[in-house]
Amino acid sequence: MSISSPEQFEKLRACGMIVGKALRAMAAAVRPAITTAELCEIGSRVLAKHGARSSPPMVYGFPGDVCISVNDVHGIPGERVLQPGDLVKLDLTAEKDGYHTDSGVSVEVPPAKGQAHELARCAERAFRQALDAARSGNRTKDIGRAVEREVRRRGFHVIKELGGHGIGRTIHEPPSVPNYADFSAQHKLTEGLVITIEPIIAAGTGQVSLDQDRWTYRTVDGSLSAHYEHTFVITRGQPVLLTAA
Repeated sequence: MSISSPEQFEKLRACGMIVGKALRAMAAAVRPAITTAELCEIGSRVLAKHGARSSPPMVYGFPGDVCISVNDVHGIPGERVLQPGDLVKLDLTAEKDGYHTDSGVSVEVPPAKGQAHELARCAERAFRQALDAARSGNRTKDIGRAVEREVRRRGFHVIKELGGHGIGRTIHEPPSVPNYADFSAQHKLTEGLVITIEPIIAAGTGQVSLDQDRWTYRTVDGSLSAHYEHTFVITRGQPVLLTAA
């Protein structure tokens, strides 16, 4: 969506603040011996406390309030117990007052392994680099080029099947926002446009497979993956982050 009124901006920002609070609470609870279902419950309680709802179950029938994966790309929360050195992806989309925002982070289970730490930091650095390309007048391909440049510079690969997207009235809206230099991605960024940037990267080739549950993505070579994401508003200058508050 594109914001057309101060009221829309305030409602999106309110939703984004709740998503940020829930992610921080879950990230702070990551430790050995906790299960992914317990982490999900922490996020669910924060959403309920602030009058928000998880978007994926409502829109897609996803079996959980938070997408949580351990060392994989995308997954369902359950009884998996976290182990030292695991890399946990927390991906939360929520709705409040008819508006949706989306954010994700990769958290290392202490003590962190070297590659897990570097991969998680690379995903965040790629996001920061891409923000410089997220300006009114640029195109979605400029974002993808910036992400891929940083990821390749660190010796990792993007997962091309997954990327950012428009958001607002529902979870996934146009445009698609690639994480690589896709020169067919010519959507022009305009003031007020609400999108996500979400580098999803792998230590290996970046090729993935989808499990029979139709939700769980894994790297085909078993390599680690990482994810970092925020929702923001395009302006002429620095984008306005909605989920980082």
